[in-house]
Amino acid sequence: MKAIYFWIALLLLNTGFLCASEDWGRTGHRATGEIAQSHLTKKAEKRIKELLDGASLAFVSTYADEIKSDEKYRPYGPWHYVNFPFDTTYEDHPKSDRGDIIRAIETCINVLKDDAATKEDKAFHLKLLVHFMGDLHQPLHIGKAEDKGANTFQVRWFDDGTNLHTVWDTKMIESYNMSYSELAANADAISKEQIEQMQQGSVTDWMYESRALCLDIYENTEIGEKLGYRYMYRYVNTMRAQLQKGGVRLAGVLNEIFG
Repeated sequence: MKAIYFWIALLLLNTGFLCASEDWGRTGHRATGEIAQSHLTKKAEKRIKELLDGASLAFVSTYADEIKSDEKYRPYGPWHYVNFPFDTTYEDHPKSDRGDIIRAIETCINVLKDDAATKEDKAFHLKLLVHFMGDLHQPLHIGKAEDKGANTFQVRWFDDGTNLHTVWDTKMIESYNMSYSELAANADAISKEQIEQMQQGSVTDWMYESRALCLDIYENTEIGEKLGYRYMYRYVNTMRAQLQKGGVRLAGVLNEIFG
């Protein structure tokens, strides 16, 4: 009987059922959290440690995805993205009454600044903020409603069928084959002036940066296209830069909140 269980487990492992898929929701988000951690002020780091009971930003960065399966957190689903047509703007396009990533980040910041908010409420919204700042820098989270942020934009990644959103969420990072700590440790060296410049602007400004990248991705990817090494060569440094920007800007927001 033990031998049967062993072979079943081995079969599941080889087919991927026992392997957790690491995507921008895991590896990428954790890299962004790790980068942010290294740019915190001492005061902000201390306050965050108190709120998270010692957990790191990398550790809590996946929380907003982990709670999706719980029915009571379903209203937070639309907070991970914003979709609007390329021929209009965020300001002009009708807003969803369920919220979007811009209003989500603003809400999290307001709760963290609210002296009347409980520790539990602040910790919850801090975890969400870490995640949403990562999502803000994934270009296809600022996509089009008609294909659900490229979730129905079918392509091939090497020999496997997938969609364009998954390529950016998962496939490129998996193919790059670095852990989140390796991605963070190998982020480009940047000066104090570059950090300050990167942190300038508003959440909406940063959203439009991702939006421009999203448009570039659509212009350079065809439905049904087989993507692989050439696509990696074109976009892998863009992916790495977005992870770094997300982390540096997250740190800037947290330093402004906590001092």
